[in-house]
Amino acid sequence: MPSSPPEEIGSQGLTPVYALGSDLEERQRLQRQADELREVSAELLDHTGLGVGGSAIDLGCGPRGILDLLAARVGPGGRVVGLDFDAANVALARTYAFDNGLSNVQVMKGDARNTHLPDSSFDVVHARTLLINVPDPAAIVSEMVRLTRRGGFVAALEPDTTLTVCYPRLEAWERMSRLFGTSVARDGADEAIGRRLSELFWNAGLVDVGIEARMTVYPPGHSRRTVRADIFRTLRGKIVARGIADADELDEIDRGVRTHLADPHTLIAYTSFMAWGRKPAA
Repeated sequence: MPSSPPEEIGSQGLTPVYALGSDLEERQRLQRQADELREVSAELLDHTGLGVGGSAIDLGCGPRGILDLLAARVGPGGRVVGLDFDAANVALARTYAFDNGLSNVQVMKGDARNTHLPDSSFDVVHARTLLINVPDPAAIVSEMVRLTRRGGFVAALEPDTTLTVCYPRLEAWERMSRLFGTSVARDGADEAIGRRLSELFWNAGLVDVGIEARMTVYPPGHSRRTVRADIFRTLRGKIVARGIADADELDEIDRGVRTHLADPHTLIAYTSFMAWGRKPAA
């Protein structure tokens, strides 16, 4: 594995806002997410033309991100960087790269809003479920464009949690969804960010922008079936501390939602958007 860069790089010492937090439960969810979204992430990379000898960065890579997918695309002669602001995620991602023999991967701690990396450093700049968690997604897209070489691609995969189907309807689910929206809004995040990706890309000066939407139904037993409830658990501390709801109500919601999702007759479907755009050659 390449030698590590300086431990601390950031945006003038400011602490990044991440709406879902960074506790152990959230890191475990992100580990599962890497497998759950592997196929759609590979499809997104197909639109970028990333190939052998190329370079790519995964912003907000968490404990794993798509480092393995990028490493396989660029091959031993290519270069992959993973960046995350959370020290625990950085340590886990470095261990993941080492354990899996990803010798072309380097993981660094930093702020996706201001990476302090040189202009035009990468053929592909990627982010997954990052923009939904930050108060100023346009600033991160601007940084993504800055990092991309001329003719290279920016790519992102983001959910639109307002386009979720839970049927039959359940009051506890609807209450959970309202509390989720209230909490992330307090952090300035947009739970409908997925539908805005193409607009953000165009406004940042990208061309040949493409976007696709996917609504996926998850059957009983699938780990992603409970992802909304799992994320809601990671917000528990924030919700209680902010006085949005008390612990007893959150426990009741959690029990009701998980019982509903365990019923094989309950349909649950989530929507995500993938987008890609090319930085003009001149």
